[in-house]
Amino acid sequence: MFWNKKKKIEKEEYDRSQYTPAIRSSICTGEKTGGLIRNATGEFSDRMLIRTDEDMENFLEQYDVKKEDIKYIY
Repeated sequence: MFWNKKKKIEKEEYDRSQYTPAIRSSICTGEKTGGLIRNATGEFSDRMLIRTDEDMENFLEQYDVKKEDIKYIY
């Protein structure tokens, strides 16, 4: 039926020469936030709260990166 279809993830377009996808993780609470780092300034911009493995997969698919290529910020 229709309610079992997986929602298609739309890919985000960004300039790969200026931005790097990253995960910011809190040391205290373990909360993870996916976003982009501006390479010139190091500024992090939040894009998505990551609570589950499914959220992480959606983030990776949305920004078209592999898990091992993600930069982690603590």
